[in-house]
Formats: sequence, C-alpha cells, structure tokens
Amino acid sequence: MSDRSPTPSRQERWDRRMETPLAVASLAFLTAYAVHVLARRLPEVWHGVCLAVTLGAWAFFVVDYLVRLRLSGLAPHRFLRAHPLDTLVVVLPLLRPLRMVKLYDRVQRRHGPRLGLYGRVMVYSGLSVSLLGFAGSLTVYHHEVDAPGATIVTFGDSVWWTCATLATVGYGDVSPVTPVGRVTAVGLMACGLALLGAVTGSFSSWLIQTFTREDEKRTDAERPPGDSPGA
Repeated sequence: MSDRSPTPSRQERWDRRMETPLAVASLAFLTAYAVHVLARRLPEVWHGVCLAVTLGAWAFFVVDYLVRLRLSGLAPHRFLRAHPLDTLVVVLPLLRPLRMVKLYDRVQRRHGPRLGLYGRVMVYSGLSVSLLGFAGSLTVYHHEVDAPGATIVTFGDSVWWTCATLATVGYGDVSPVTPVGRVTAVGLMACGLALLGAVTGSFSSWLIQTFTREDEKRTDAERPPGDSPGA
C-alpha cells in the first residue's frame, strides 16, 4: 500500500496559491472603500485613487472566479449551482473580506495552538460578524447620508443601526430609507441570525460538555475504591 498522498488538482493548487493574494486584495478593497466613504473631505484625486483600488480589487476577484470556473471543467450553470456563495461574493464584493477569516484559520493552524471545535466556531463567527458589520455600516452610511428624509446621517448612527440589526433587536430609532439600505438590512438580519446563533449554540454546547465532564469526575471521585462503573 502506498503512503503517498493524492496529488492536488489544478484547481486546488490555484486556490492555495491565491489564498493570500485574495485576502490582501480583500483587505485593500475594504480599506479603500472605507476611506472613500468616510473621508468625505479628501481631495478628489485621493477619492479617485480609492475608487481605482476598489475597482482593481473587484476585477481581481472576477479574474479569480473565471480562472476557477475554467479549471473546474464544469459548465457555467453547473459551477454556479456548485459554488453559489462564490458567485454571490463576486456580485457583492463587500462580502469578500470574509476571506480574511479563512486566512486566519490557516495561520492559526500553522503557527499557533489549535483551538477546539467550539472555540473555532466562536472565534470565526465573531470575526465574521465584525467584518460583516463594518462592511454593512459603510454601505448603509454611503447610501443614506445624503438621502432625503434619512435618519442615518453619521457613521456612528450607521454602526449603531448595524449592531441593532445584527442582534435582531430593531430599536427603530434609526432606519434606512433607500432601497440599497433596506436590502442591506435584510442581508444583515439573515447573517446575524445565522452567525450569532452559531456562537450561542456553540457556547451552550461547550457549557453542557464542561458540566458533563465535571459531573463524571465528581461521580468517579465519590465511587468507592475498587468499584468499577460496570459492576
């Protein structure tokens, strides 16, 4: 029997090679978009630079998607069905910074102590919520700040609204009035329910597991010497 591991496919080699560049491009995209949205008094030339970086990163994402489509050997409609999230991220590139969570996982596995299952779920969900919340805040602020009748007029208002939406609290003191803002709200509600639910469920499972182990240790300590559990 051979101990050699299977040779990775061309698509797997491409994914490994592009993981770090895509994470860097995702960070550049989010940073440039944040500067463009928040630094409203910057000279026009710098806004042009931010726009160029944003569009360049987006083009990089599209090229990566097309290359993976070609390497997969699948027809476009089959690739779309097999990778719906990848397609969504190309259409909505503000979701792309979530790739940094995957990069964190690889770095943590190589250079740090391995977290348990529940710890990884909570850490990754927390990072995802933070990145999605920041991206959502930028998007809503960008489209709401100059809209007629808007209640979200500062970035602080947008962050507060995003936190309330992700937590599905919905105070109603501020709310989006533009179509883009409302579509973003629906997406944030769905992501908030999924990600925060994963954190809550993992934390509850960890507590149950911890208490179960403590009960088993206490039972073993109270059992008379020589008395086996199956006796």
